[in-house]
Amino acid sequence: FRGLIEGCADLGPRDPRLQLEADGRLATYYAPFEHVQRGAKIVIVGITPGPTQASGALGTLRAGLQEGLSEADALGRAKGVASFSGPLRQNLVEMLDHVGLHGALGLASSADLFAAGGSLAHFTSVLRYPVFLDGKPYAGNPPIWRTPALKAQADRWFAEELDSLPDAYWIPLGVEPADVLRRYVAAGRLRADRLLDDMIHPSPQSIERVMYFLGRKPREKLSSRTNADIVDGKVARLRAKLGDVSAEVAQ
Repeated sequence: FRGLIEGCADLGPRDPRLQLEADGRLATYYAPFEHVQRGAKIVIVGITPGPTQASGALGTLRAGLQEGLSEADALGRAKGVASFSGPLRQNLVEMLDHVGLHGALGLASSADLFAAGGSLAHFTSVLRYPVFLDGKPYAGNPPIWRTPALKAQADRWFAEELDSLPDAYWIPLGVEPADVLRRYVAAGRLRADRLLDDMIHPSPQSIERVMYFLGRKPREKLSSRTNADIVDGKVARLRAKLGDVSAEVAQ
């Protein structure tokens, strides 16, 4: 897709020329998310890049190539700029700081994970490339593991990343990425002690749970959609597990 990306300044994330595959109501499009940060200590895992992230990655890749960057460097820049971009990133940084990831890694803030040239974190999705269901961003239904076309994508690309970073700690965001990673643990593709699977999704659509996670909304003001005990348990388990990360990083 290099020639297409370099030649089209207004290339959109659902341009039919970028389509990788289609299966019934599902369609998958190319966006430059294949860079893997070798040696990363933390991997943050979403479900699939959204259109905002895909657009940012395409534009950043095009600019990098036009500047004369190597393909590898341009892909790395595109991945770093676009991954978990927008309001989602701010929520994510604040949540990671709240449970102590920055301290475990010796950083001033988890925002430093996204700094240009950073090597501590790898950002990815269970579905590497943007997937749409009936033209809308795929959000976990139908489940990946019960959908052959989606499971095949995870087994083809995501499992390859698992094998590339066997010593990293993996932080899935939300229910579906956590489920897929637990299945890879069961299959022996990932060590159980490397999975930090209690992070809730930082999406603005889940703002009440995010605010309670961060301690900014009192329990008595929560709606029936948020189970305070479950969120409290997630925060406590993440803090405990990150104590192990801190001890390992310090060695």
